[in-house]
Amino acid sequence: MTSSLPLLGSSGPRPNLTVNNRMRNVFVTQTEEVRQKKEENVNHIPVITENSSRVLESGVNTLQKTLVLKKQAELDEVDRQLSLKRQEFKSCVEALAQRRSDLEMKHQQTKERTMRFEKFVAENEAKRRRAQKKYEAARDENMMKQRAIEDLKEQLKWLKSRQQDLKDRMMKYKIYEDYLKKTLDYLPSTYLDSGSETSVMPIIWRHETLSITYQELLQRLMHLEEEVQQGQRDLHNMKQEHSFNKLMSMKELSQLQAELETLKEKNKQAEVNLLAERGLSRQKVEEVGTLLMVIKNLAEQCYIAKYGPLEDMEILTMMDMVKECLLDKADTERRARRLMESASATTSRTALTGRGERGSMKSIGSKARLKSPSRARTKSETMS
Repeated sequence: MTSSLPLLGSSGPRPNLTVNNRMRNVFVTQTEEVRQKKEENVNHIPVITENSSRVLESGVNTLQKTLVLKKQAELDEVDRQLSLKRQEFKSCVEALAQRRSDLEMKHQQTKERTMRFEKFVAENEAKRRRAQKKYEAARDENMMKQRAIEDLKEQLKWLKSRQQDLKDRMMKYKIYEDYLKKTLDYLPSTYLDSGSETSVMPIIWRHETLSITYQELLQRLMHLEEEVQQGQRDLHNMKQEHSFNKLMSMKELSQLQAELETLKEKNKQAEVNLLAERGLSRQKVEEVGTLLMVIKNLAEQCYIAKYGPLEDMEILTMMDMVKECLLDKADTERRARRLMESASATTSRTALTGRGERGSMKSIGSKARLKSPSRARTKSETMS
């Protein structure tokens, strides 16, 4: 305990010590001289009047009680600081709780704002879609109206041209009208009553009928001309398409022929390599060549047009063609045999029928006699 305490130097502050001359314990039997003599050799004990913290601050070498006081002072200081820290922690906890409640409130407000904003965005999206649909409908309607306007403009243009043509025709035939009016003025008043109108009106009606027929035929001719022009355009387009398809087919055919030639060369090279790898002798090669020649001869004899040209035909295809030809010949032979057998059977049946008619009366009894043995024979066969 003593070694753990700090040592004070000579220059350190000194505590204020106060020594009081207290009353001594005086016995009644002692004289005053003896008392005075004893006072000369008395060591007075100093008494500390300052508080413990002041004494500890001075840092003097004290006893164990002083150390206890020092530790008590340190403990008081620690308790004070701990209370301060507790108070500070409590205030921080309260501030954090208040801040948390504020944050929760702000979070709730933000959530509500977000929900309102999402609702606002959804409503705006729905409004935008409705506006877009309305815009598209209005655009389609405007386009239709624009087309109608264009059609009406075309009709108006045609009517104006028609009106101008009619005006030109009226101006053209105006001289005839004037001439006829002047002619009527020169005619006598009794001319119309004499029945001359009956000979003029049929001519006028005929003229009107012919003019109407002419207009109808003219319109029909124009319609037919338009159809002919449309057909010529379609024919031209079809010819162009046909020529294009023909060129593409020719190109594909040339590519396929080139691939076929390449495959043939590869097959020949593969056959040569295979023969070289297997080490076939010259005799076997000659036998294979002879066999190929035999197959080609048979293919020439049994040629079928559906297999294509014989020069471009492969060996396996030739063998299939020969096989099909032989099967056809065998089938033809079987059919011929069946026909011959059926013809011979029909002939024999006819001969037997003629004989039966001539000797029917004679064979009735014999058939009756042969019937019972035949039945007995069939019964015995079924039993066996």
